Amino acid sequence: MNPVTAFALVGALGVGAQWLAWRLNLPAIVLMLLAGLLVGPVFGILDPSVAMGDLLQPIVAIAVAIILFEGGLTLNFKSLTDAAVGVKRLVIIGGPVGWLLSASVLHYVGGLSWATASVFGGIMIVTGPTVIAPLLRQARLKRRPAALLQWEAIVNDPAGALAAVLAFEVVLVWQTATTVEQALSELAIGIVVATLVGLVAGWGIAKSFSSGWVPEYMKVPVLFVSVLVAFAASDSLLHESGLLAVTIMGVWIANAHLPSHAEMHRFKEHATILLVSGVFILLAANMTRETLLAMNWQTLATVVAVILIARPVTVLISLAFSNVPWAERLLVAFTGPRGVVLVAVAGLFGDRLVQAGIEDAAQISSLAFALVAGTVVLHGFTLKPVARLLGLNASTTPGVLLVGGNRWTVEFGKLLKKLDLPVMISDPNRSHLRDARDAGLQIYTGDILSEGAEHRLDLMAYETVIAATDNDAYNTLVATDLAPEFGRENVYQLTRETSESARYALPPKLGGRYIGAGETFWQVQRRMWDGWEFRVTTLSEEFTLQNWYDTHPEGIPIADIGPRGTLRILGPKDTPKETRGTRLIAMLPMKEHRAKAEGQA
Repeated sequence: MNPVTAFALVGALGVGAQWLAWRLNLPAIVLMLLAGLLVGPVFGILDPSVAMGDLLQPIVAIAVAIILFEGGLTLNFKSLTDAAVGVKRLVIIGGPVGWLLSASVLHYVGGLSWATASVFGGIMIVTGPTVIAPLLRQARLKRRPAALLQWEAIVNDPAGALAAVLAFEVVLVWQTATTVEQALSELAIGIVVATLVGLVAGWGIAKSFSSGWVPEYMKVPVLFVSVLVAFAASDSLLHESGLLAVTIMGVWIANAHLPSHAEMHRFKEHATILLVSGVFILLAANMTRETLLAMNWQTLATVVAVILIARPVTVLISLAFSNVPWAERLLVAFTGPRGVVLVAVAGLFGDRLVQAGIEDAAQISSLAFALVAGTVVLHGFTLKPVARLLGLNASTTPGVLLVGGNRWTVEFGKLLKKLDLPVMISDPNRSHLRDARDAGLQIYTGDILSEGAEHRLDLMAYETVIAATDNDAYNTLVATDLAPEFGRENVYQLTRETSESARYALPPKLGGRYIGAGETFWQVQRRMWDGWEFRVTTLSEEFTLQNWYDTHPEGIPIADIGPRGTLRILGPKDTPKETRGTRLIAMLPMKEHRAKAEGQA
């Protein structure tokens, strides 16, 4: 297979696995692992080492560097808040303890030599930011435990690579004539240089972007090139130190408060999805049948010992005597998925150890894949129920965020609350929220797009956003800004007023989906003033959807709730489900108004 065909196949499999995982609500990395193994060692369709040759390792190394840089971009220090103590402990205490325990498990349970176990044990510090992010979205955890897992994963990734470098240098001391002083000196110089490179690169990007030295259309290309330069410069002095440099660079940019940071971060997220998919399928396909067949009961015992002994003990020691509640400690202790970085770095050091004369290092690749597969499958299917058992879910039922305090949102929110759906109304004007407050609805006084809202609100509890203020431009801004986070299919707004002048018309590509009959703010408010109300009707075999339309010819369907409790907002072209047990939410004239109208007729 030629390189172009190989790239096309990897891309199709990676994106296809991500999409299928979204449709089936499964961890994407499980399907990517399966796809890579099927086209690689199982059916022999793709052999990356043959199709791509010497380019395979550089491609993987650069992809991992960009993935870690994107992870650094998410580390805004203000988002730490009350999770800061736990994160520091998990990194400063958990790193060395996890290294020691993992190496011990690999030696005593896995049967590896101390040389191989010490190097692989350092790599096992990482917990996979590329894996934890989709798991957190699926599990919908509360803010603090989610922050603990996310920050630990991203910060410990370069730390694990550097731990492996340290162990590898020590091993080389024993295998070669290199002195201990020389090896430690090279390591220290490499770490210092990597830190300086990351800081200088981050400062340079932030300064040039904020000063307007780089035009808007060139910011992303300049960012990509800067990441590659920083990675290569640091890595040329000490192998794998480039991972530390690009992570520090990302963290600096994330905390520089750049006006275009959000756009850059979203673009990087898209690039990361492609890179994660591609790298994981490449590494899985590069496995050999001999490596897979080499897995035995000892491999399984090693994975089980890491999950049930090394990880829990590491976390419990790290968080001992801290202010982190016990429920959160237990959740973090039994959640340690591994991902792309572990496999990539493990394969790299495994080859280097074999070249140094340590034969059992050839088992590192198979152990790495077994650990990734075991932890991802386990946590992918257990994180959500375990979090629910410990009371750490943001919400058992996805809720609705209503932006704008007015009669329409208050009445809609009251009905959703009666149906046991989480609902919150946000508005910068406190007086607009008086009726919502009197009705006992959860409120947020402030701009939902502000930094304060981002840090104070647990938006994971909400799946749907409806922008319904009297300002069409603001509704459009809210829908556009929150669409990447909530998914464009879950963001709605009231229909914008049409303008005869192109000067005042907003671009149609901006904003969210329209709700109900496609009416504007003033049209729905006028209905509320004329005595309309929200009502819910349960459909059955005796009272079908057609019966509802015949009974309520004026009714405007707003949403439906399926038998499984899934809320679906309806737009102008959407038809309510006709399934028995579906609850239909609609706007109707009040009973007395309907009776009066029928009497007049």
